[in-house]
Amino acid sequence: MNTRVKKSLNTGLDQFSQINGINTTAFASELSQVFDTDKTFLEKVADLDEVFDQNPPLEALREVFFDLLLINFFTEDVQKLEEDYLDSEEWEDIEEETLDRGTELLNVLLYIKECEDEGLEPELGDFLREFLLVDDDEFQDEHRIYEEVIANQILVDSSLDEVARVAKSLPEFSELKELFYPMMAFFRNPAPDKDELSRFSKYSVNPGFDAAVYALLITYNQSK
Repeated sequence: MNTRVKKSLNTGLDQFSQINGINTTAFASELSQVFDTDKTFLEKVADLDEVFDQNPPLEALREVFFDLLLINFFTEDVQKLEEDYLDSEEWEDIEEETLDRGTELLNVLLYIKECEDEGLEPELGDFLREFLLVDDDEFQDEHRIYEEVIANQILVDSSLDEVARVAKSLPEFSELKELFYPMMAFFRNPAPDKDELSRFSKYSVNPGFDAAVYALLITYNQSK
């Protein structure tokens, strides 16, 4: 298991368990085993789902941890496969089969890694325009998904309670409704102190999930 992914997973899980009062020691151990095996990606997905099926109180994290499983595959597992594996028909079939899995958090994690490779600090405008290419006519799906983020970029210079207010006002059908608050909080401040984290939790509608995602992003960004 990639060390960076492991730290991020454990930090996010710790936040979720602390806020919701859930003992996740056994769950964390089972997840680590899933990530560490030499099974195929789809076999790991099946194992991941089985672990979550047996732990209903942690269901909210299923798709977020699918994102981490995919990041782990890109950074760790793919090194053991053929050089052009990600261009193979087999991988295309896997992508098709898992098309409805995961969240937009994956894009943020991939962007953080790209920032590291290029010696940059994560920045919302750069993420939208240079990574997602939302202004490009060929990437209008991304523009549609991130429409609320694009319209509210000014929130990175605003207060957390204002970020939370806008997050609560998003329509239920928004694909980013759950992730909006922790994602915007990360781009607003990727290295918060204890007081900032306390304020973050204070304004959260879904404290366990939000804290888990924010902590995961912070850790992934700092564990270079």
